[in-house]
Amino acid sequence: MYLTKADILHGLELLDKRARQDGITVDVSVYGGAALVLAFDLNRVTRDVGVAVNDNANYVKQVAAQIAEKQGWPESWLNDGVKGFLSAKEEMRALKDFEQNGEGGGVRIYTPSPEYLFAMKCMAMRPEGLDGSHDIADIQFLAKEIGIQNTEVALSLIEMFYPRSRIPAKVAFGVEEIMERIAQKTLPDVVEQAKSTESGHARVRRIVSDANRDHAARARPRPA
Repeated sequence: MYLTKADILHGLELLDKRARQDGITVDVSVYGGAALVLAFDLNRVTRDVGVAVNDNANYVKQVAAQIAEKQGWPESWLNDGVKGFLSAKEEMRALKDFEQNGEGGGVRIYTPSPEYLFAMKCMAMRPEGLDGSHDIADIQFLAKEIGIQNTEVALSLIEMFYPRSRIPAKVAFGVEEIMERIAQKTLPDVVEQAKSTESGHARVRRIVSDANRDHAARARPRPA
């Protein structure tokens, strides 16, 4: 079974409604394909909603199971399988429709910045390879959104969130192949940079921009 954006929002709204009734405030961070659907309005589906819950995790698990039974969804529609890929340097944004919740109970939803989600997607690259999942399309989309144009910049961005020692060789090779595919497709001009007041977000943007410029300068033919 696959979940659409409407399904994901409906499930989260039901969770929010129950939390309000019980007077419990819950902070839920959404990652992976579900985060792409919610934050970028992509027309795609996902098998589940990968989350991390700061408090009241058992409460969320219990309510999510009840929602699954009522909707006819798998019990694992909302799960914490993504926790092994979380960074110690998270960069999250409040989802607009839920950011005012909290007083008197409710759910506040957060999604990763494009840069953090790009790094996570690369780190979580599935073992079946680039052509066996949504990974390549998601990473290509995020590379375009951020303005990443080469492997060096992509790996530098990943290292902003994960220590180099934690990045497997398969990730580096996978990123290299994806960036080569992007170069071969001759992508159109990158989308406008999203406005942000977060210093960490701005710093990553600057690093990406500088690295792309330096790479282009080194690749420019020298006069004879």
